[in-house]
Amino acid sequence: MQRGMHTDTERCVRAVQSKDARFDGWFFTAVLTTRIYCRPSCPVVPPKPENMTFHPSAAACQQAGFRACKRCRPDTSPGSPEWNQRADLVARAMRLVADGVVDREGVPGLAARLGYSSRQIERQLLAELGAGPLALARAQRAQTARLLIETTPLPMAEIAFAAGFSSIRTFNDTVREVFALSPSELRARLPRKNTPPASGAGAPATPGALALRLPFRAPLNPDNLFGHLAATAVPGVEEWRDGAYRRTLRLPYGHGIVALTPRPDHIACRLTLSDLRDLTVAISRCRRLLDLDADPVAVDDQLRTDPVLAPLVDKAPGRRVQRTVDEAEFAVRAVLGQQVSTAAARTHAARLVTAYGDPVDDPEGGLTHLFPSPEALAALDPESLAMPRTRRTTFTTLVTHLSDGTLNLGVGSDWTRTRAQLLALPGFGPWTADVIAMRALGDPDAFLATDLGIRRAAQELDLPSTPAALTARAAAWRPWRAYAVQYLWATDSHPINYLPGQGRS
Repeated sequence: MQRGMHTDTERCVRAVQSKDARFDGWFFTAVLTTRIYCRPSCPVVPPKPENMTFHPSAAACQQAGFRACKRCRPDTSPGSPEWNQRADLVARAMRLVADGVVDREGVPGLAARLGYSSRQIERQLLAELGAGPLALARAQRAQTARLLIETTPLPMAEIAFAAGFSSIRTFNDTVREVFALSPSELRARLPRKNTPPASGAGAPATPGALALRLPFRAPLNPDNLFGHLAATAVPGVEEWRDGAYRRTLRLPYGHGIVALTPRPDHIACRLTLSDLRDLTVAISRCRRLLDLDADPVAVDDQLRTDPVLAPLVDKAPGRRVQRTVDEAEFAVRAVLGQQVSTAAARTHAARLVTAYGDPVDDPEGGLTHLFPSPEALAALDPESLAMPRTRRTTFTTLVTHLSDGTLNLGVGSDWTRTRAQLLALPGFGPWTADVIAMRALGDPDAFLATDLGIRRAAQELDLPSTPAALTARAAAWRPWRAYAVQYLWATDSHPINYLPGQGRS
């Protein structure tokens, strides 16, 4: 795949004619004769090449006057991998749009977070995506509205405001324009067995519960992805229950609980939200947690060029990088995990959760708290921390910087600048900075050369054993060294590499 591939007409036509699902989300096909836009893998007979035009985003298609195909539902395709593998202004802006910043803070808020003027943001997004931030946010609101219409019994007025629309009229007009159907017509098209039950008999036992399907590009290997999350789960905040990874979510308008279950062709997602306005953000963070917008074919093809990694990739392709739903939380947990076992890190984190986390109710499982906010942790007595004094200093310095905003680990952060800020903190060495870069910042090229598991794998595979030499050797794996880390970790029998209840055969 390549940046701006919607401009390569010949390649796009071939992808559409072969119905190649790998290109879903990379570009969208707009059909001039029908005024409909589709994903490349749309099951209908492909239009004639002269009737196709190609766009980089669903928002650009909508801006150009095309409506979404009712067969392939292009608005629900996996997101473009570019926004999670790039660190430039456009990618950072797209990650913030997906996190709902435009809906909550407007374009000025988006620009302020990025350190640019609104005009600069608008110009760059239009140049690359064919749509500005307001149009991109509008397309996202339309998708959220459709999801609520089709999966809940909520009245349309409640759906309109939950999806982020400012008025019922705007909601109705947008849904009709994007999908060529009114909200009530969208709901009426559902098969009777899938029609959301009315409030009362048959309604979900848990108020606000939603059952969703999160798409991804195949292949996806769930073993290390869910195995890692389950093995490092903090009691009260995370758990593995009935084949699903469950955890609490701290969200802009309230809190939530999510259960994520791996399926062969999607991730089953059950969300319980205290405020439905958080739906878009919750979905975005769950997709980011599981790295669902990755392009595994591109990653694995690059890593296979190394004869040492090729057998590991061929044995279990499609490994993802497990990330996080809360960057500040992960940074705190990374410090708690310095030079201690996984079990010890979980114990330290669980104590903080019990003492400083906000309590939540979980009628479906054993979750009890949200992970403590940086503000709550900044107010604790350092002497209460059961850790060496130097690590207490590291911990308190980190939470102070997070709580006062001088350190920003959010999805719009600049990876290079933030990594330098981390390394300047007391007690932050390469391992801590790099694991935060990999899992919190989302840098796909972060590499843990000093990690014990990586050094063991290097020794087993006859790779250089010193961090400097291993880093030099790993240059051939760029820009996907974070994925190489997953394949190297998988050479060990540690529980992080297996789904609970499974193990090395």
